[in-house]
Amino acid sequence: MHFYMNVLTTYFPDLDPSYDVYYQQILEQIELAEELGWECFMFNEHHFLGYGGLVANPAVLLAAAAARTSRIRLGPCIAILPLRHPLQSAEEYAMVDAVSGGRLEFGIGLGNTALDYRVFGIAGEEGRERMEEALAVILKAWSKERFSHQGKFWRFEEITLYPRPVQQPHPPIWVAGTSAETLEWAGRNGYHIMTVGHPHPPDKVRVGVEAWKKGLIKAGYHLKERHCQFHVRTCVDENSERARAVASPAITRYDAISRIGRKSSLPKAENYDWEGMLAAGRNLYGNPEQCVQTIRNAMRHYYFDTLTTTFSFGGIAHEQIKKSMRLFAKEVMPAFTREKL
Repeated sequence: MHFYMNVLTTYFPDLDPSYDVYYQQILEQIELAEELGWECFMFNEHHFLGYGGLVANPAVLLAAAAARTSRIRLGPCIAILPLRHPLQSAEEYAMVDAVSGGRLEFGIGLGNTALDYRVFGIAGEEGRERMEEALAVILKAWSKERFSHQGKFWRFEEITLYPRPVQQPHPPIWVAGTSAETLEWAGRNGYHIMTVGHPHPPDKVRVGVEAWKKGLIKAGYHLKERHCQFHVRTCVDENSERARAVASPAITRYDAISRIGRKSSLPKAENYDWEGMLAAGRNLYGNPEQCVQTIRNAMRHYYFDTLTTTFSFGGIAHEQIKKSMRLFAKEVMPAFTREKL
């Protein structure tokens, strides 16, 4: 089992500190994640909302994280490629790879908020085509000395990109998605994928993951050489009731803020199936023994070889996050690093 960590910022002014302190706390958490043995730390890109909007450009925070760390890999999960000119994305993330000494993991996707497309003046129905064309441009920019492009959405003369990534021909590519169409495309191209449990039941996620596997096999890739992340909101404490007392209101706040200004499939608190979510591994909280069992629950319901834990969510205090990370690394991770998935 591989262990990654991610943050999709959920900012609550009455609970969280000022922006400058908040960012420093996240950087502290990345330093601690490296110390405790997580392999990679990733950020979600969102815009204009308290749900994720504090990381409007993951490359900025990733560069800061690169300067504070030396081993842990770093990446966006995701960079919303349709919203930017692909050469801008290519430049920014090549800089992250260079500054970090070749530690970039490049996660991409369409995004899941219509507001972004409206504000940036991009037709939502063009999102998939734009993402595919943008990635093609970025990969050419990263792997060729000089190149030009004549596509549907972008056209430019022959140029050279400065800088180019340390990792050649390019950093690892991760694709986020649920649909069979998106994940089959990822498989055909040999990319890793990212899935998430709390908004999507197992049967919905399973269809896309199976399409990814078929795409990989059809294109001649070995499944064991490609990875699938499963993201889950995480809180662990020595005492199960304390863990629940922290996690439950944080999950409720997270789900509530995710509905503001965007469509959300998450159920409201009064209809929330707390025990069912744990039984399926779609949330992860409790004492260490319970967390081990919940991960096993997730393994029965979802396919993944990389567990991506989110400790910072829903207004949980910084010191509580660090305590939870330490206990998870000490008591939960060893139960899975000793065995194969």
